[in-house]
Amino acid sequence: MACAAACLLYLLCPPLAAQPQDPAERAELRTFLEHTIVDADSFQDRYDAEVWLVDMSARLARYVKEPQRRLQLLQQIHAAASRASLPPELVLAVIEVESHFDRFAVSRVGAQGMMQVMPFWKNEIGRPDDNLTHNATNFEYGCRILQFYLQRENGHLHRALARYNGSVGSRKYSNKVYRAWRDHWRTEPLDWSD
Repeated sequence: MACAAACLLYLLCPPLAAQPQDPAERAELRTFLEHTIVDADSFQDRYDAEVWLVDMSARLARYVKEPQRRLQLLQQIHAAASRASLPPELVLAVIEVESHFDRFAVSRVGAQGMMQVMPFWKNEIGRPDDNLTHNATNFEYGCRILQFYLQRENGHLHRALARYNGSVGSRKYSNKVYRAWRDHWRTEPLDWSD
């Protein structure tokens, strides 16, 4: 039964971080990814880190039962989001919608991991051995791709999320992310206006 449910989840997961149709945009994104996959520390203040981690850990408990694993995931998500100048709560909402925090999620078109990154990006940026089911790697790719699309769309969340999902022109996906953010992850306001 669990296997059947997992298979159904994989089939229902939309492609995330879809390949841009425009070759110039694809090349620009490839260059952007090549220059931004790096490591850094994300929290500036220990107190802020503890408050955020405790708060988000309680919210994440419905998806990830083990407290130590939750904290590890949250640290990785916060780090990748911070490096990409993204609100980590937005990234948590994207992950909730895409994979429900299943690191082994695979979409019907082959997108992998919690942020449902398409594997072709590994070759595009010359890192074919990267493992997209490795959480830190998946978060780094996903956050940088979303960062690129937010910049491309001048900060417009709905349009950037539609590009990330490969559903340009539709708000169905971005509305799902908005609801997840609003209902489960919101800590501070984000501009979701048109």
